[in-house]
Formats: sequence, C-alpha cells, structure tokens
Amino acid sequence: MNRMDVEQLDSLLSALYEATLDNSQWADPLEQLRALFSANYVTLILKMPDTQDEDDLGLMVSVGDMKDSGEVVYFPYRHNLTPFVNQPPDKVFTEEDLMTSEEWHDSPYRVHWCAPNDVYHVMAVDISTPDSGTLRFRVTRGEASPPFTADDKELCAFLLPHLRRALNIRNLLDRSQTLGSLYSKAISRLSIATVLIDENGQVLDQNVFAREILESGDGLKLVGGRLEASYPSDNRDLRRLIKEAFESKPGENGHKLPEAMSITRPSGEVSLGVVIESIPSTAWAEGKGQPAAVVYIRDAVGKSQASNEVAKKLFGLTPAETALSIQLANGLSLEEAAEALNIRRNTARAHLRAIFSKTGVRRQTELVRIFLNSVAALGQGDQED
Repeated sequence: MNRMDVEQLDSLLSALYEATLDNSQWADPLEQLRALFSANYVTLILKMPDTQDEDDLGLMVSVGDMKDSGEVVYFPYRHNLTPFVNQPPDKVFTEEDLMTSEEWHDSPYRVHWCAPNDVYHVMAVDISTPDSGTLRFRVTRGEASPPFTADDKELCAFLLPHLRRALNIRNLLDRSQTLGSLYSKAISRLSIATVLIDENGQVLDQNVFAREILESGDGLKLVGGRLEASYPSDNRDLRRLIKEAFESKPGENGHKLPEAMSITRPSGEVSLGVVIESIPSTAWAEGKGQPAAVVYIRDAVGKSQASNEVAKKLFGLTPAETALSIQLANGLSLEEAAEALNIRRNTARAHLRAIFSKTGVRRQTELVRIFLNSVAALGQGDQED
C-alpha cells in the first residue's frame, strides 16, 4: 500500500468520478492505473459479446499502445478459451493463481490472443455491481516485465470498491438519461411542445414543437430569451402563473400542483393550452439559473402525428383506410380528405364504411376520438430536437 500516496489517490478518485459524468473521460483514470501498476494495457470490459451470435459485439474501454486507446468501443471477441472465465466475483487474481507458468505459456488463448499484443502477465478481477451485472477489469504487462506481486493485488483490491462505485454511478446516470430521453421523445410524438425555464422565466431549452410555435409568434414568443404571450393581459397572467408555480406549496402528495391557462392567438385560431409545472428541487443547493419549471403547450389545431404503419397494425386498416383516418383526425371533412388524398368521394365513403366496421365506431367524431387517444403517435420516428 506504500506505492500510492495521498495525492495519487486524490487524482485517481477525481478522475474516476469525472468519468461517471462523461463516458469520454474514462481514459484518464485508466491511464493513471496503467502508470500505477507499470502496465502496458488496462482494460475495462463493460459487456462481453455473445459467442453464439456473430453480430453481437462486446463493449470495452482500454488504454495502451493501440488504436482507439481510451475510447469506449465495440469489439468482436470470439475467444471462448480464455482461462479467466467463471472466476469468483470481486477477487483479484493473476494467471499464476490459475495455472503453472508452463500451462499459461502454452495455452492457445495466450499464443493466439495475448502474444501478438505482448500481453503476458495478467492481473484481473470480475467486478460485481448491483445493476450492471459483472464487469471485467484487466491489467497486463509484457513478457519482459516482472509478474504482478501480492502488493499489486492488495492495491488493486483496495481500489476495487471505488471502481465499483464509479461504474454503478455511471450505470445509474445512463439509465436515468435513457429514460429521460424516451419520455421526452414520447412527449414530442404526442405533439406536445415543452419549454424549460428558470426561476426568472428565461428559456433554457425547448423541443421541436415548441420551437415552431415560438417562431410563429402566434400566441407565444421569445422576447430577450424570456417566454411571453402576444397580448398584455395574457402575458400578465403568464408571468403570474410562472411566479406562483415557483412559490406554491406542495399538495397532499408532496408535489406542487401545476398551473394552467389559455393563450389567445392573434391569428384567430383556437387558443393554445398551457400548463406550467415546477421541477421539484433537490433542496441540496440553491439552484439559481437552473431548470425550475417546464411549460407544456398544446396546439389544438396541430396535425396528428400518428404513424401510418402503427395505425394500420392497431386498427387492422389498409394503407388507404389509414391515410383517410389520419386526414379525418387532422380535422378535415370527408370531402376535404378525399380531395387531399386525390380520391373520389364515393371511394372515400367506401373506405369510411370499412373503417367503421373494423374499429367498431359509428360516427366520424368517434373515429377522430379513438385516433387521437390511441398510441399511434408513439410509433412514429424520432422528432428532431
């Protein structure tokens, strides 16, 4: 343990926790570990490939004298003869713990995989994590270098909890970001505009639908980076609701109740529906300039974003029937839909009868309702953010 002083430990831990926030930063802590153990390579195998599936690739990050050093990369790894499989989790071992020097020297795995990369001495540990399964950590030296010692194994075991903690944090952040991205895409597919604002009403972010609404200036717009309504009376109410969203007390379930209002549009179109919901504070730090509320905007006259393919599968419609249903859901009359689709009115009526039969509805208004309330919009391609 005397090989690592306080400054080295501080530097390594800082690099590890920086890497938890950004996958591109893993090279730094791994390079520090490579120097610490006088290694030629340090590798973290995040996912082993499926040896039964040639298209399945593993995922790893490795540092050393190689292409893509320090980058998280997919890799083919068809060597299922490795002697390092099925080892007890969280136990540091070397090749000498598993076999004699002669057995290791003559093993097909060393000859065909390790020798071309001057990998001879191996110190390894399979790291168990609560949510990511087993991650494999490998430190290697060339044949001309000395083997790993008991002190090396002890130091590796000492650092193991920090590695596990950092990897688990990274996994939790990845999962949270993935879920957040899925929810954001779902909202976009439902044609709901979202605007992220701080406590002063400054816009921090917006999705593609919000951008379209704000750029049109029809009801809502950006003035000096702040969200404003077109008419002074609406703007006063908007400012008041934003302020109240930040100042209101939590309801019975512990969350602040969202505020809502209607925004008049100068074009004369149906008013925009607006809901303002505060983002719960972690209460750990003062969040000046941080996201404080999300503004949901729904344009009642916006076109349906229903996916043709998903709608066909949901309702058992033909392509022609699906196209007509979507036009009707967008507010067109049967005659207008027929004209938009360049089909005869009688053909449109025949399609509508078939649609009624397949969906079990009897009126056009019911058809529009089930389309707008269906999950068809969630099956469309991703919206550009």
